[in-house]
Amino acid sequence: METSEKTNKMHLGRKISRIRELRGMKQEALAAELGISQQAISKLEQSEEIEDSTLEKVAIALGVSSNAIKEYSDEAVFNIISNTFHNTSSDNSTLIASSLNYQPTFNTIEKIIDLYERLLQSEREKVELLKGTNNEK
Repeated sequence: METSEKTNKMHLGRKISRIRELRGMKQEALAAELGISQQAISKLEQSEEIEDSTLEKVAIALGVSSNAIKEYSDEAVFNIISNTFHNTSSDNSTLIASSLNYQPTFNTIEKIIDLYERLLQSEREKVELLKGTNNEK
């Protein structure tokens, strides 16, 4: 019983790493979102315990709740994938029912728009820097 409890209680750093990977986010991107270095993210992902204030910031950057990070398990992800892609019901009623119970903790469209706006702003800043460099010559 103690072994299954330890297995189920994977440390928070690994959970953050798994969620980040599932989101298709590199350590550099998460670091930029949090305003810290990639090395700091690497160290964070190696930490078994993380302060609640830091966990909350990471959760926001990942687009999930801090509770979602604490409760994350690979098994739950595999179950969702399995229920979604391996449904053999001809009328998809089971798939629809399981989809209705699934409530994501983030809005992907808002995240995409936010990322696009940040990338656009970054490009504008680069253009301004290049204009300044050209004017000096």
